[in-house]
Amino acid sequence: MAQAIGNVSIITLILFVLCILNHYKIASAAVYAVGDAQGWSFGIQSWPIGKQFHTGDILVFTYPNTRHSVVVVDENGFRTCNSTKGQEFTSGNDQIKLQKEQNYFICGKPGHCAGGMKMTISAA
Repeated sequence: MAQAIGNVSIITLILFVLCILNHYKIASAAVYAVGDAQGWSFGIQSWPIGKQFHTGDILVFTYPNTRHSVVVVDENGFRTCNSTKGQEFTSGNDQIKLQKEQNYFICGKPGHCAGGMKMTISAA
């Protein structure tokens, strides 16, 4: 009987530690200002180079909302600059959480994506 109680205690302790570690991972997500001081703008494609992104990290897109938007698209939408199937953000101060693997972002205003206002980010 004492060994069964000890096993339950060990399992409970392990579950508790796993919950704490999971909470720490969520709480420690990095926040990135897209484009740094320049914000979400043309020529943004090289901004992610040299940065290490993780699932759950948050990107903050800052831009004049009368001139730009942010659309989260799939690979095809990124390649073709087609925003019709994506999720559009228009506040000018959008916070978007990175998903695992590739994340694709384009500006939804006509001609902006084709003009280079798009980027892709890989999150581990």
